[in-house]
Amino acid sequence: MPPNPPAHFQPGLYAITGGEGSGKTRYLRQLCEASNAAAPAALWLDLALPGQDEQTALQVWQALQARCPDWNATLLHELVDALKLQEHTGKELFRLSTGTRRKVALAGLLSAGVALTCLDQPYAALDQASIRVLRSFLHDMADHPQRTWVVADYEAAPQLPWRQVIALDAAVP
Repeated sequence: MPPNPPAHFQPGLYAITGGEGSGKTRYLRQLCEASNAAAPAALWLDLALPGQDEQTALQVWQALQARCPDWNATLLHELVDALKLQEHTGKELFRLSTGTRRKVALAGLLSAGVALTCLDQPYAALDQASIRVLRSFLHDMADHPQRTWVVADYEAAPQLPWRQVIALDAAVP
């Protein structure tokens, strides 16, 4: 059973690592619930955006913007360019590849401006150029004085300056 996450992490970049079934996703969900108990300041999304097939990328971002008072529209535009999403913004999600759909979710999460952003296996199904964009973004955000980034994946990317790596090794029953 993964440890209960704390209600608050210090600003910075954290890795939650573990194999399949180790509880990474559950950990992120619990972390967001605990953080949002006091005030809505944490965000986690299933990057597959289930149940949103008929929405366009723009609609996904508009819905997130409505939930996030510190939404960064300038950053979203930069991410749309960097992740090569320009031609996909008006397409329904069911028309997008898995990788492009996940890039839509990532662009929204990164632009949300919340105090705690949880990224669940963010590199899955991404092309190498998009992985480089995401790693560069996280590297740049690692020293942000007010924002916390928690990334769950099988391994902690060695290129990133992690404040802490939390390993969840045992499979969750």
